Amino acid sequence: MRPAPYEQGKRAFHEESGMGSMKTRSFLSLIVSFSVLLFLSSLFSSNPLTVIYNGSFKLWHPSAGDQTVINDDCDLFEGKWLRDHGGPAYTNRSCRILPESQNCDKYGKDQDFVNWRWKPAECDLRRFDPVAFLEAVRGKTMAFASDSVGRNQKDSLVCLLSQVEYPLNLKGDKEENQITNWYFQSYDFTLMLLWTRFLVQEQERVVNGTGTGDFDLHLDRVDTNWTAKLPLVNYLIISSGHWFFRNLYLYENGKIIGCVYCGQANLTNYDFTYAIRRAFRTALQSIDRCEECEGLVTLVRTFAPAHFEHGAWNTGGYCNRTRPLNETAVRLSGTDWEVRNAQVEEVERFRMEKTKWFGVLDVTKAMLLRADGHPGSHWNNDWNRGFNDCLHWCLPGPIDTWNEMLLALLRKGFSDV
Repeated sequence: MRPAPYEQGKRAFHEESGMGSMKTRSFLSLIVSFSVLLFLSSLFSSNPLTVIYNGSFKLWHPSAGDQTVINDDCDLFEGKWLRDHGGPAYTNRSCRILPESQNCDKYGKDQDFVNWRWKPAECDLRRFDPVAFLEAVRGKTMAFASDSVGRNQKDSLVCLLSQVEYPLNLKGDKEENQITNWYFQSYDFTLMLLWTRFLVQEQERVVNGTGTGDFDLHLDRVDTNWTAKLPLVNYLIISSGHWFFRNLYLYENGKIIGCVYCGQANLTNYDFTYAIRRAFRTALQSIDRCEECEGLVTLVRTFAPAHFEHGAWNTGGYCNRTRPLNETAVRLSGTDWEVRNAQVEEVERFRMEKTKWFGVLDVTKAMLLRADGHPGSHWNNDWNRGFNDCLHWCLPGPIDTWNEMLLALLRKGFSDV
């Protein structure tokens, strides 16, 4: 689709071409002037010409040679992966703060997996523009309340943004449960990680001084370690999921009501989706009731599946695929899709009440297809020697698409997400 000024000029030229050479020459001069303006803009602007109109969201970038239209009703999350050799937005050399555990290139992973882009069915998803993102969040604070997969997305975003400004690390993340702040001084933008495994209060069960990996979960009590920071936040992305696949003892009103995977005859056995649904309900309810959180925008990032094959993480499972899965090879059902549906349904519950703004960053379908995007054996697994990582995502890699989607939602003003 051509930009509107060009179409209007073209139409006027044909309508008036028979009214004399003077008008023709005048209009041709106008077209030439307009073309020169576009050319100069693409040369000297840090963010090449963007034309935005009311109604459909129209983005035109002549310097990139592509024209992208994001309509209000375009579903960014329904699409497919297409081959693309444009290269990643950063590398392990251009992002000095890329975590070792996701530095797949350094540890020998073939980089052909980065040559794919997500293509929504009804529109195009623009490449990440760090200047546009930072301008959109100027003077704001964005937080990821999540586990290590949410931290993975935060690390991706920091690498993407660091291509235009290196941020100040206001608190180190030597300990995974610390709150980490990155500050982009030129834009007065703060990016926070609020560590939480389950979103709700939890306590690991300990036997003889050693953690068992089993947890007590209070499904009706939010984890205040992350909610205490909400009054400081303008944009919040929350996520959780993988920690629920273990023995869990569930509590409500201070009393045990059952368990997940424990198999104890004297306890009611609940499906894992019940625990996830209740945890998200409690988290969203806490946000909804926050009196000091006026204007807070909350996105639930849906479940991102692991891709262990021929075993689990601790039983020899691996992920050595080299290209995205064919869409016919995955089913939009089963465990991963059940978790995603539970998350989306809980968001819809609060969206209907409309007391706060809630939306969804729905990455599940896109990531179901990217079994090739994990570190696998290509990571610094000294602390977990011999195990493959088929849960987290390489940087750069398909997880960068999550932040391209996030920027698209920022541009759309978060309508209907």
